[in-house]
Amino acid sequence: MSEMSFEQMLDESFKTIRNGEVVEGTVISVKPDEIVLNIGYKSDGIITRSEYTNDNNLDLTTVVNVDDQMTAKVLKVNDTDGVVLLSYKRLAQEKGNERLKEAFENQEVLKAKVVQILKGGLSVVVDEARVFIPASLASDTFVRDLNEFKDKEVEFVIIECDPHKRRIIGDCKQVLMRKKSKAQEEVLSRIHVGDVVTGKVKNITNFGVFIDLGGVDGLLHVSEMSWGRVENPSKMFKVDDEVKVFVKEVNENKIALSKKFPDENPWNGASDRFAVGNVVKGTVARMTDFGAFVELAPGVDALLHVSQISNDHIEKPADVLKVGQEVEAKIVEFREEDHKISLSIKALTAPAETEEEVVDVDVEAVAAETEE
Repeated sequence: MSEMSFEQMLDESFKTIRNGEVVEGTVISVKPDEIVLNIGYKSDGIITRSEYTNDNNLDLTTVVNVDDQMTAKVLKVNDTDGVVLLSYKRLAQEKGNERLKEAFENQEVLKAKVVQILKGGLSVVVDEARVFIPASLASDTFVRDLNEFKDKEVEFVIIECDPHKRRIIGDCKQVLMRKKSKAQEEVLSRIHVGDVVTGKVKNITNFGVFIDLGGVDGLLHVSEMSWGRVENPSKMFKVDDEVKVFVKEVNENKIALSKKFPDENPWNGASDRFAVGNVVKGTVARMTDFGAFVELAPGVDALLHVSQISNDHIEKPADVLKVGQEVEAKIVEFREEDHKISLSIKALTAPAETEEEVVDVDVEAVAAETEE
């Protein structure tokens, strides 16, 4: 009990306090687990640690000092024991509930620290009032382990608020989607076809790679990864790799990217390197029944028709060639506009007067390859 004058004791002997009443007082004593207040009543007010905070390990002497002014709610008046049980937490919760109600009505974005990981979601506290965020609304993507949110601050809006039923629901997904939409608008407003940009690999699929351009994803299709042939994107890229690309197409919120920079086009200057009559070396890249495709340079394949492999009759290329084998052949046709080159090994040994006939055969071969 705090010391009082006779006049104060006389005044307070007539004073009454009821459960649920809000009182103000001055801190006269603080222990790690208890606060004692002079509330102007014949008995002092006691706030236990559990009625001050949800943190069971908090040392009250680190947050409250003697002579501090505090407001609390009366839980129980026990004149027999000479104490009044108070709650600072419950009063704060009521104020917190009012705060959350206003935020709910105004759709205000709130920020709070995750204090508990529950089976079905997250628990955060705003002014001592608890908010439950279901797992499905904790992020805009599927989260397998909610423990990654432990002790982290999250932003959310209140989508349901009924303090009487202790049902206050938060939604992080909505906030994240709004931010992502805004970031997309900003990126799309300043990105143009032909722009060279750098982004991070976000996801890899069989058909391409999704690259984060700083708020919006662009697709680097497998056909745009290289001037050469790409069989498996995962062999070229890893998640979080930085990639330099250029914007090939923008269609509303979809961005198509490419690494096939025009100045690196292997067909640049091809008319000189691959002129008819030039003898070249290449590697067998793939085969069909009608011929073999030989890579002369990354992105430049030529057709070696089965009829032009040997002077001897051959049923199919695989009878005498294999993928990866290096071959030497003569260019018998070059069509730059169609990116078509025809080769002949047979022409290396054929008499000069028969080369025109060889060319005619290859034209038919290219036509067959085109139909395929």
